[in-house]
Amino acid sequence: MHLTAEEEAILNGEEGETKQQLLEILVGVGKVFGAEEMVPIRSAQVSGASYKTIGEWGLKWLASLDAHAAVPAVLNPVGMDRIRWEEMGIDPGFAKKQLEVISAYERLGIRLECTCTPYYLNITEYGDHLAWSESSAVSYANSVIGARTNREGGPSALAAAIIGKTPKYGLHLVENRKPGIHIQVEGEPKGADASWYGALGYLAGKISGNRIPLFSGIRPGRDHLKNLGAAMAATGAVALYHVQGITPEARVFSYSTEGLEQFVINADEVASLFTGEQVDAVAIGCPHCSPDELIYLASLLEGCSVTKPVYIFAARDVIERESEQIRRIERSGARVYADTCMVVSPALERYDRIMVNSGKALSYVPTMCGAGAVIGSTEDCIRVACTPE
Repeated sequence: MHLTAEEEAILNGEEGETKQQLLEILVGVGKVFGAEEMVPIRSAQVSGASYKTIGEWGLKWLASLDAHAAVPAVLNPVGMDRIRWEEMGIDPGFAKKQLEVISAYERLGIRLECTCTPYYLNITEYGDHLAWSESSAVSYANSVIGARTNREGGPSALAAAIIGKTPKYGLHLVENRKPGIHIQVEGEPKGADASWYGALGYLAGKISGNRIPLFSGIRPGRDHLKNLGAAMAATGAVALYHVQGITPEARVFSYSTEGLEQFVINADEVASLFTGEQVDAVAIGCPHCSPDELIYLASLLEGCSVTKPVYIFAARDVIERESEQIRRIERSGARVYADTCMVVSPALERYDRIMVNSGKALSYVPTMCGAGAVIGSTEDCIRVACTPE
């Protein structure tokens, strides 16, 4: 790799041991993937924030670091709502360790907005170079915005936040962003909600693996695209996808399907995932809810008293901006939590079967929470939650 004089100085320890160690991580990643140089980034999003996933070793490593973020950076969801953790039923011992993790990141200059949807917080634009780590956030940034980021690991994302740069390889290069397969969708339902696109992504991720799919036959909106990409990142390793006539790079470059391997997914295959099984709880917000999704949930819950636990997750900044909608939602008995989600919090491990409206959650809940997962539309989720026992 070619390093600038400033980067060489950091690598030689002239700006402290922590920055030296973190740049060594980035240079090591760059060499493995054949990067020729580093590229400045506009923002970072750091995973490895839940004590459930990083444990004591991760906490000790964070506590050993002494530096400050050079670019705007936020955390991925942690294991609990930082304010309402007792209400969530979180063990005090876990809460103590989680707060230590959060404090360690705060000391490093990472913004304590613990979310998988950083694109709702900071302006991110087409062509921006980023170092984001959460799979659904990476997919959204690359696909829906047209920014450029690889899926970073927790340490490399933190290193990029501190250094302000990341190795220039993979999806930072335009030539690596072309589609590798074509998925034709047949029978897209009129008025399908985001859960349908999440279910589509659940199937498409298994087909795609780590290839970049180009979709035709669908006309999704932004929340639909969010669910589509999140699910593909969970069941496959899709960090970028294109939708003909919809996503920015598919409009700029007008990708042809000629020569691409062809797959067809029809509406019946997607519908087969919606089984309607009985559940113990409902969880919505994987990825975190958008303002529009909170408004829709408030309308569905109007006049309802939930009979099953309903967990709704969103970024704290979004929750604060939509305070009236949150009051409407919580009047029903449903609860809206910040900072965490159904996947990384131990709070949902008490349930045997959970209904979700997300293909990502359908994939992750069984392994991360030890519970069965059932996918339903957002309307189905609220209907189930409000049905008398």
